[in-house]
Amino acid sequence: MMENKKKPNPIDIHVGSRIRLRRTMLGMSQEKLGESLGITFQQIQKYEKGTNRVGASRLQNISSILNVPVSFFFEDAPGEQADAQAGFAEASSSNYVVDFLSSSEGLQLNRAFVKIGDPKVRRKLVDLVKALAAEAETE
Repeated sequence: MMENKKKPNPIDIHVGSRIRLRRTMLGMSQEKLGESLGITFQQIQKYEKGTNRVGASRLQNISSILNVPVSFFFEDAPGEQADAQAGFAEASSSNYVVDFLSSSEGLQLNRAFVKIGDPKVRRKLVDLVKALAAEAETE
């Protein structure tokens, strides 16, 4: 029974990883998030690893600071698929977004892309990436 205390709950790990995902998407440091909550960056690290469980009021504060609904932290949570058959297709389609934004390159691309104000330039960039992907498939 002592072993269970050491091993984080899969939901806590998932919620923590979603906190980290959103924080990094915004380019926010652990220190900045911690300051906003009145806690240390080490505490943020423990939340993000799932080592420490995030309480309901703290999760509400985090969702407000990171500008996402609380439900964001539970999307694609372990064990959710069995219960939520209706949203199954949507859940699997959001996995590639999470995978993309979890990569260093995807995060850099996303940050740079959102800074481009001109819709025509954005469209041309999307076309360029599609062309490069198509070229890579034929090789």
